[in-house]
Amino acid sequence: MQFSSKILEDAVMALSGLPGIGKKTALRLALHLSADKHQKSLKIAEALTVLHNDIKTCKKCFNLSDTEVCGICQNDSRRHKIICVVESARDVMAIEETNQFNGMYHVLGGVISPLEGIGPNDLNIDALISRIQTKEIDEIIMAISPTIEGETTIYYISKLLKEAPVKVSVIARGISFGGELEYADELTLGRSIMARLPYHAEI
Repeated sequence: MQFSSKILEDAVMALSGLPGIGKKTALRLALHLSADKHQKSLKIAEALTVLHNDIKTCKKCFNLSDTEVCGICQNDSRRHKIICVVESARDVMAIEETNQFNGMYHVLGGVISPLEGIGPNDLNIDALISRIQTKEIDEIIMAISPTIEGETTIYYISKLLKEAPVKVSVIARGISFGGELEYADELTLGRSIMARLPYHAEI
């Protein structure tokens, strides 16, 4: 790809570094922004700067937040004795869209994946165990994508909680094995939360 401008080339390279954005799409975006008369590029740059500098991770559930403790964790009307364990903030958003869950969340930050060099210590698993040990938690819902890595993560956490006085359940498999939770439609995901099943780790 030949560029007549080093500034344009740098913009394309920066945009193409985003997930799902190839160089052709990045070029179209860069050309659009360069010709825009409504200061879209400045507004985008400002929003991204604020995102970079000011976005926080909730110190309780590890969800993305504007404050030290997110709005969900601060909400007294929610059921604080039920924790829904998810991989990422995207999954929190997906479940919230269903309006079928009114408990708390715990964002792991991924799943156990030895092939990618991600082990239990790389995730927020210790913090989850600590929450369960120090708070009166009745149920843990494993809302993790039904992949091999997801199943491994569920199994690992459930083994750690084997002696804990807490119910462990998984979302119903309305979601196909190998699928990503964030791509499930709201109806299927909502029903999967409501129809969750007890989980027992086999030795």
